[in-house]
Amino acid sequence: MPRYFIEFSYEGLNYHGLQKQPNSETIQECVELNMSKFLGSSIDLTLAGRTDTGVHARQMFAHFDINVDFSQDNFCRSLNMMLPKDICIESLSLVNKDSHARFDATSRTYEYFINSKKNPFNYNSAYYIRDELDIVKMNQSCLKLLNHTDFKCFSKSHTDVKTYDCDISYAKWDMIEGGCKFTITSNRFLRNMVRSIVGTMIDVGRLKITDTDFQKILDSRDRSEAGLSVPALGLFLTEIKYEEIILEIWKK
Repeated sequence: MPRYFIEFSYEGLNYHGLQKQPNSETIQECVELNMSKFLGSSIDLTLAGRTDTGVHARQMFAHFDINVDFSQDNFCRSLNMMLPKDICIESLSLVNKDSHARFDATSRTYEYFINSKKNPFNYNSAYYIRDELDIVKMNQSCLKLLNHTDFKCFSKSHTDVKTYDCDISYAKWDMIEGGCKFTITSNRFLRNMVRSIVGTMIDVGRLKITDTDFQKILDSRDRSEAGLSVPALGLFLTEIKYEEIILEIWKK
């Protein structure tokens, strides 16, 4: 049975997260429902990961298997006409039969946006903070993330995972027009991890805690020691990388 990857993007404000769940409208459920209608066959997507309520994605992947003949050339255009305006299919790819959207991903990148002044044009996609933040000190704390592996202190409590280890390969704050942006890349992320890292680093930027305090939080493995989680609206999943698994691709 052929296996396909879909690449899609979405704004997460109107959904109760990405992953399907009972009695809640989710992005996965919406995509599966419309794909099933278009293909005339029940579709069950295997996602590359999950994002919480209100989190956005510029790039998300999922795979599915199907024996039904369909027009690959018209897939993205036709499905986008069926989907709501806040979800977009970017591409369809034929892949190796043993390729896996989640397990074959080698890295994931998130960005978090902060506005330093009120902006009526992106209030749904950035967190407004009036306080001046010390970006230099925040970037000093970023270096500690690169030299650490166990991130239990930033994980949502009572999360069912086998390990809290993550290999963070990039973490940096940058000044942008009207505010700042945090970019972080890792092989995997724990639930709520990025939002709690950002919340704790804001405490560093506000000079509420020191770089030494930040290291103590990392070593504590205790979520209660870290800062508050920032709102979901400023968080974007921006890139998921794979090895060469694509055989043929059709774009929107």
